[in-house]
Amino acid sequence: MASDIRTSELKTPLDVADYLFRRLHEVGVRSVHGVPGDYNLVALDYIPKASLNWVGNVNELNAGYAADGYARIKGISAVITTFGVGELSLLNAIAGAYSEFVPIVHIVGTPSTLSQKDGMLLHHTLGNGNFDVFADMSKNVSCAMAKLNDPHEAATLIDNAIRECWVQSRPVYITLPTDMVQKKVEGERLKTPIDLSHPPNQAEKEDYVVGVVLKYLHAAKNPIILVDACAQRHRVLNEVHDLIEKSGLPTFVAPMGKGAVNETLSNYGGVYAGDGSNEGVRERVESSDLILSIGAIKSDFNTAGFTYRIGQLSTIDFHSHYVRVKYSEYPGVRMQGVLKKIVDRMGKLNIHPGPKPSNEIAHVDKKITTSEAVTHDWLWPRVGQWLQPNDIVITETGTANFGIWETKFPEGVSALSQVLWGSIGYSVGACQGAALAAKEMGNRRTILFVGDGSFELTAQEVSTMIRQHLNPIIFLINNEGYTIERYIHGMNATYNDISQWKYTDLVPTFGGTSENSKTYQIKNKQEAEDLFNDETFAKAEKLQFVELYMPKEDAPKALKLVAEASASNNAKQR
Repeated sequence: MASDIRTSELKTPLDVADYLFRRLHEVGVRSVHGVPGDYNLVALDYIPKASLNWVGNVNELNAGYAADGYARIKGISAVITTFGVGELSLLNAIAGAYSEFVPIVHIVGTPSTLSQKDGMLLHHTLGNGNFDVFADMSKNVSCAMAKLNDPHEAATLIDNAIRECWVQSRPVYITLPTDMVQKKVEGERLKTPIDLSHPPNQAEKEDYVVGVVLKYLHAAKNPIILVDACAQRHRVLNEVHDLIEKSGLPTFVAPMGKGAVNETLSNYGGVYAGDGSNEGVRERVESSDLILSIGAIKSDFNTAGFTYRIGQLSTIDFHSHYVRVKYSEYPGVRMQGVLKKIVDRMGKLNIHPGPKPSNEIAHVDKKITTSEAVTHDWLWPRVGQWLQPNDIVITETGTANFGIWETKFPEGVSALSQVLWGSIGYSVGACQGAALAAKEMGNRRTILFVGDGSFELTAQEVSTMIRQHLNPIIFLINNEGYTIERYIHGMNATYNDISQWKYTDLVPTFGGTSENSKTYQIKNKQEAEDLFNDETFAKAEKLQFVELYMPKEDAPKALKLVAEASASNNAKQR
């Protein structure tokens, strides 16, 4: 009776599931990834009612990777799993999103609150009556938790979780018990959008930090800018672009920062990754007397095996919740406001030009014949010549992740990779999510480079791409196994070998037809050159799958350096 009285007092009664999905639509989600299960089925009925598209992935892990790729393009995503078996299958992808600051709303359909209270021996449980164990597993890879066990709190918990997901740019975890799906909340709340803004910095403190930064910036003889992933994740690219263009300072990106900067600008200098840097970059960056480091993530692969040689005494770090000027840290000062005021007040600076990267192929690699194998030294500059403005480029952990460092992008290219978490197979799911986001935003070309070993982990997601009428271009690099691991340890070990699939046969197996897809096999430079010059191929009007044969032991130089450093680090003794 109390519940009926409560409902009668609502101005606009709305089911909990309806409220949740309408809030997701409000923040930009248009497609929901996931896998159906008996604890989420009724909730799934509400997805089309909120003008959302149900994707329907092959498995939960792929759904998580896809939600990650979608969020990197659209700004936020949502994925639904069922209790226990479904959510645990997803957990690896969620951990990767947490590691790399990707905002995903993870919704878990759970048994009813009554079943949980009574400790019933239900399927998908550990059989011990503990219904919190899986949520506890997700706690350390979620920035907020919302257990919708009470309709009085549900709307507030939903709004807070979505806000935290956006603001912190990390996954959140929402449980939706089966008996809560159709409980009522106040629909009038939807008239007030969720506040996704950050509170402004304390003005006096911000001005002080800006003054300190400008003092060192004006005194510097050859300052530079170094942009990394968190500039993208924490949505400060407008301020970063203003700083780059108005200052004219030589600007470089870390590997995880690829795509954050307009690489056609005259002051763009290339990728800095210590010993794995583009030609001339390491010398220029490491000789600078002041580095404006924006959103840095100094992981092993992002620094080519910790081979950065830039000291804190010559660095000013800008981050989402603090600014560090040399060894002085200013907590609670977000970089967005600081960067904007620096641009407004910086005046004339000392500028020494940096290197000018290009997609020029080295003379030794220029020969193109049917007898010349496609090598990494040839491929990645050639890819740079072929790319178009606003493309989305996804590279898998392995040869592609390191090879793309040698590619200079046209304007507006978005680059997706998982340099920090490095879960092989990630890129195939991420390609599906990114291609779907691109379709919703105007159908930008989506291009995937993935090794054969990684592809075999998540190949089924190609079927979702076909089912969702997506048109990515997939380059599968067939080099007979795990090349990156061969360079770390076991060049000829059987554990780095894989089964040789008939890769191009998978497209029709997964539902591809001549109308919606096309496959290619490329075995030499001449065939690759012809493909890159094919205008129909470049239009990407259907899903295109390219099996690209490359030598087993060929790898980008940066990969070789990082693999050597990784092997050395793994072998260290106490």
